[in-house]
Amino acid sequence: MSFRHQYVIGDLQGCYAAYLQLLKTLDFDPAQDKLWFAGDLVARGEDSLNTLRHVKALCEQGAAATVLGNHDLNLIAVWRGAAKLKNKDKTAPIFAADDCDELLEWLRRQPILAYPDECTVLVHAGIPPHWSIEAAAGYAQQLEAQLQSRLEQLDQLLPNLYSKEADEWHAGIEGFTKMRAIANYFTRMRLCKQDGSLEFSFSAGLDEAMPTDFLPWFEWQVPRTRKILFGHWAALKGEIDLPHARALDGGCVWGNYLLAYRLGDGKVFTSSAQCPSP
Repeated sequence: MSFRHQYVIGDLQGCYAAYLQLLKTLDFDPAQDKLWFAGDLVARGEDSLNTLRHVKALCEQGAAATVLGNHDLNLIAVWRGAAKLKNKDKTAPIFAADDCDELLEWLRRQPILAYPDECTVLVHAGIPPHWSIEAAAGYAQQLEAQLQSRLEQLDQLLPNLYSKEADEWHAGIEGFTKMRAIANYFTRMRLCKQDGSLEFSFSAGLDEAMPTDFLPWFEWQVPRTRKILFGHWAALKGEIDLPHARALDGGCVWGNYLLAYRLGDGKVFTSSAQCPSP
């Protein structure tokens, strides 16, 4: 199917009012257009429940698609009892809703990596410099298979996706350590070394001092066959636009705005509505 317009939208974070307003700005028509979401559909905005319901409905119509972000994985982990609900995340209404299981069953079956068009690849946080896009797609499929597996297998995986320390990527990495590393690259990465070593404490803007030998993952110049579209890093405010990478998290939940990137011409649209303070 050909679409009139396709837009890639950064982290919604449950900012439902700003999201609906952005759709009006885009003159979005689900019969003609398609939305791609960079993950983190839920968390600290004012209405994660209805945000999740709306995105799910559009995806089931074929008018949208999403990849998973770290807050989405955390939501799945809380649902399965592998993580505790954080007070700062306003997702409790999801777990009280009659359609909770239906929503979370759908969410866990969404991809980690997607191809919005022939020129781009969409992930939540990024792709590290030591992975080609083709290799990244293969690793994404490995994690997706685990997330979409039988509940017994999912329940074994989820507690092992979390660690305060970053795992070292090496040729022999396997098992839950490998799955955790894959999840960290795709959903938590900001800074890394050229060999892909991660650092989790830094979340500031690019004008702040960074740990020695670490750079934003997109500053390691490696050949790319597609432009990497990503969210996650709110402090960038969506201002990074390089030949090989485009930031899309406008930091709406932190008092800024949602961003939508139009495929084809690269024009960026912003919501005029902000998210109520978390």
